[in-house]
Amino acid sequence: MPALRKASWLSVVLLAGCATGPLTSPAPALIPTALPPQPAPVPELRPGVPAGYLGRALPDNLLLLPPPPAKGSPGFARDQATSRASQKLKSSPRYALASRDADLRFPQVASTFSCALGVPISQQDTPRLYLLLQRSLVDAGLATYAAKDHYKRTRPFVFYKEKTCFPADEASLRTDGSYPSGHTSIGWTWALLLSELSPAQADAVLARGRAFGENRLICNAHWQSDVLQGRAVGAGAVAVLHANETFNADMRAARAEIDSLRGSGVVAQDCEAEATALKVKIPGVE
Repeated sequence: MPALRKASWLSVVLLAGCATGPLTSPAPALIPTALPPQPAPVPELRPGVPAGYLGRALPDNLLLLPPPPAKGSPGFARDQATSRASQKLKSSPRYALASRDADLRFPQVASTFSCALGVPISQQDTPRLYLLLQRSLVDAGLATYAAKDHYKRTRPFVFYKEKTCFPADEASLRTDGSYPSGHTSIGWTWALLLSELSPAQADAVLARGRAFGENRLICNAHWQSDVLQGRAVGAGAVAVLHANETFNADMRAARAEIDSLRGSGVVAQDCEAEATALKVKIPGVE
């Protein structure tokens, strides 16, 4: 497994407090006691921060992905055009959503798909799903690093000498390769997993996953080709995850939590602003 370098955005997320509270917190009142028991203690990257499921068994994205578009190529010209178009949305509701999506720290990032799923996602309401999201974030993020470290692609905000939507990450992003997009890999991994757990909501969940990655364009942190190939890496990570017995057990437990919440009538709250933001489209996005 690639080292968690201090310069990487992923290490910043993990070392800044990716998890809060114990990994085996008691079942919340909303979840019936008949659900599968709380998980056994899991490997940790540091106290309170769970490791991924895959360890070194990550998909090789140097085999999976083509090289990024070279400067001066038609592909890079398309990347540049989309980048400049996306920066015209800074005053739109989509920019506020993109800024929120940029922050991968738990507990706040766990709720990203709550509105699309239709039920709240949190350590209190869905502890097994919460843990699934934490652990798969690590796998989907680390799965991008073979290509990131090989190509060392410059990010658009560095190329244009501009800012991003999330200044707290800028120092680490400057030395972290742009290709492929780790945020996109994570968001698409989560979208694929959640659409499997709740097929009736698949359209909304997958649309939210696509928007999560495309918001990196609005944030000025990635080129469009980074985002497109980030989805490919996420799909590869999901395929490998399905061969892991612990992951499959957590998927079954997470499905039970979602079904229980839905059966009890609990619904996600405060979704109007997100719905408004998602109506704003990025010109030129493929």
